Order: sequence, then C-alpha cells, then structure tokens
Amino acid sequence: MAHLNQRHPENIQGDFYVDRTCIDCDTCRWMAPEVFRDIGDQSAVYHQPTEATDRLHAIQALLSCPTASIGTVEKPTDIKLAQASFPIAIAENVYHCGYHAEASFGAASYLILREEGNILVDSPRFAPPLVKRLEELGGIRYLYLTHRDDVADHQKFQEHFGCDRILHTDDIGSGTRNVEIQLRGADPVQLAPDLLIIPVPGHTQGHTVLLYRDTFLFTGDHLAWSDELQHLHAFRNACWYSWKELGKSMHKLASYSFEWVLPGHGRRYHADRGIMQQQMQQCLTWMET
Repeated sequence: MAHLNQRHPENIQGDFYVDRTCIDCDTCRWMAPEVFRDIGDQSAVYHQPTEATDRLHAIQALLSCPTASIGTVEKPTDIKLAQASFPIAIAENVYHCGYHAEASFGAASYLILREEGNILVDSPRFAPPLVKRLEELGGIRYLYLTHRDDVADHQKFQEHFGCDRILHTDDIGSGTRNVEIQLRGADPVQLAPDLLIIPVPGHTQGHTVLLYRDTFLFTGDHLAWSDELQHLHAFRNACWYSWKELGKSMHKLASYSFEWVLPGHGRRYHADRGIMQQQMQQCLTWMET
C-alpha cells in the first residue's frame, strides 16, 4: 500500500496521491489521464477527481498499480464498486483486466469472452477480486502469453482455473517449463477459426502476437501507440533479442488487417483498416530511418 509519509511533493493537495515507490510504468496515466501525469521518472496527481467518473477511473488505477504506489488520505468507501468494474470493457467482448503485476513491470492483460472458452492474454496479478469476477464470467480456457516478460502469476491462474497456457518454446524458462501448449517455429498457428497466433521475434526471440477475429491484435511488447511520436512504434530501447529481426517481424505483421492494437506496454490504438495500414507503414519507415 502507498504511504502518506512518502507522498511525492509534485502531487496536488487532496485525497489521491502517488508516493515515491512509483516505477513509472505509465499505468495510472493512461487509465486515468484526467488525474495523473508524468513528472519525469514517476507519476503524480495533478487534478483531484471531482466527478464520479473521474473518481472511478482513479480508483481503478489505484487497484491496477503494480507497486501499490497510489493512495488516498481518506479510506475510500467505494472501493468495492471499483473492484466490481473489472474487467473493464474495451470493445465488443474484449476487456482490460487491470490489477497489473510488478513482475511484468505493470504490463496490461486482457480478457476475451468466447462461448468456446475465455482467453486471458498475458497474466495480471492473482488478485482475489479479479479472480472472483473471472469465475463469474465463466473462468479461463486458455492463458495466452505473448512472451517471457509478462507471465507474472501464470502458475496460480493455471492451478485455479485449470487453463492451458500458451507460450513459444524460444521464450520458455525455468518458471514456464510446464506450459501446456508450447509453440515452435516461425509459422502462424491457427488456434481456432477466430484465433491466429503470429510469431514476431525481436523484442524477445519467442515473442508472438494474437489476432482475434481479424480485428483485435494483442501485441505484448511488439507494437504500441506512442503519444510522443504520434504513431505506432516498436520499443527500440527495450529490444532484448534483435532489432533487425524485429523489423522483419514488423514487415510480416504489416501484411495483416486489423483495427485494434492492444499492447502490454504503451498505449492502445484503434482506427479503421486503411488508417491502420498507413500507421504500420509509418512505423516501418520510422524503424528503418
């Protein structure tokens, strides 16, 4: 939990605050941009929420903070309302799980509700309120892991829900050696008619992305929107395997059609297919130059 005696001086006076344990993961800033802002290497509150919607967003960010660095001076009486709001709807049957894990540096995870079985994309914290909501929504059939960095509490989710985990063999380590479905090679894998897994080595050797219904692309740490650059981009300063291979993977990905980019790190992006293709070409040009 956050500590008032570590409250950052950049916070505006009021109930909500960020303390000095913040790791600058950006979670609160995109979940509640009307409340939190970037102060260089951490976040701080620049506007105390006054409207009900702003307050809900602030508490959702508090619950999702991977290091519990967000606090309130007064004990919130509406915490259960915020807990019940997870997972948060994004579009159609796709949701943001919240409850980010410090082990994955605050990466976002997602839920796809499907009659054939729900899919958890990357692992959030194994938080009891979230687990209860996932149970109410029908449990988890697959826990798809984009890459080795964002596996967090995968073992706890597997043991609780009996789900099959999916990870490429090139990213399997000591903590994931028992993953049920281990992908191999560079060819796309059609997991189901509406689910295509595409290998995109670069950020890590075994990184993959998930294309759902040819509409939603879950990109892990491969592709995200950059507010600074104002276009889609790859993580040049967080490329652990090969920038050259990442470029090749991005060229391959540009041949697919989709409308949503849903990353683990970075910002989401939604556009019609034509604009998305233009964005992919701009990303490629940026990478090459």
